[in-house]
This record gives sequence, C-alpha cells and structure tokens, in this order.
Amino acid sequence: MSKIDYDLTKIKAVAFDVDGVLSPSCIPLGADGTPQRMVNIKDGYALQLAVKRGLRLAIITGADTPAIKVRYEALGIKDIYLKAGRKIEVLHEWMRQSALKPEEVAFVGDDIPDYQPMAEVGLSVAPKDAAVDIKEMARYISPVAGGQGVARDLLEEILKAQGLWMNDAKAFGW
Repeated sequence: MSKIDYDLTKIKAVAFDVDGVLSPSCIPLGADGTPQRMVNIKDGYALQLAVKRGLRLAIITGADTPAIKVRYEALGIKDIYLKAGRKIEVLHEWMRQSALKPEEVAFVGDDIPDYQPMAEVGLSVAPKDAAVDIKEMARYISPVAGGQGVARDLLEEILKAQGLWMNDAKAFGW
C-alpha cells in the first residue's frame, strides 16, 4: 500500500518544477552569474525508468539554463519547458496536447509560481522544505527536501502501485 493518499494507478503523467524540487533551493552561481544546479542521481534513475515504463514526464520551470534541457533530455524527457513565466498556461497546453485529464496528472512544486498548476491536477506534491502556502495545499508532502530525492520518492510510489517497479531485468540498468 502506498504512503500517498491517491489512486496512483490513475497517474499517466508527472510535471516537475526544477529549482527547489529537482535541485536544492540554494543554488551556487558561476563567475558569470549562471546558476550551477545540482541534481540527484537517484532522481535521475527514477526519471529515466519512468519514461521507459511509459509515464509522460515534463519539466516546467521559469529558469532559462541550457544545462537543464541537456540533463533531462539525456534521461529521455521530451517535454521540457524553460522560461515558463506562467506555469499554469504551459501545464494546460501540455495536458491538452497529451490528451491528459487532471486526475491523470501529478505536479511537483515548491513555491508560489507552482501554486496554480498544483491546484489544477489530481495529485499535487511538494518537497518537505516547500513554501508554507504550497505545503498547505499539497495533497502529498514528500519526506525529503528539494534536490534530495523528491522525484525518486514520488515515481517509485507510482511505479510500484502500477506494478512497474523492479518487475523485470530492464529495471536494473540505465
């Protein structure tokens, strides 16, 4: 039984914010002012496995750093939206193009720009260090902080509920 109070067998797609979700909230800056984000390897494994298992994944971020696109494309994610000033509009368009119903979608966010998209999906998820307003409206609060395995936590639960976690030899490789 899942620790998430939602029928995870309904989930066909997950959209993620980056800063504060897939990377820690505190980001070092390069000499030229470019953010130098860290990534979690266990998140990476779960992301690529989820793609292989047929979950539709998206990155919806206000950031505009080419490294984000490089990182997540390498894991098989095709729907990557940078400079998403109004994430709700991007989410609606992605759901429309993908023929997704709200109850089939999870959105993972940590701060005020994520509030509207989180309110529009069946499963809203926040890391444990998300902004108070976001944690108050999230259906599930991960026990880990942003950048410390939030994607792994959620995707493992979804894939287990759908019988797709460690179910064949393909699950044990990249």
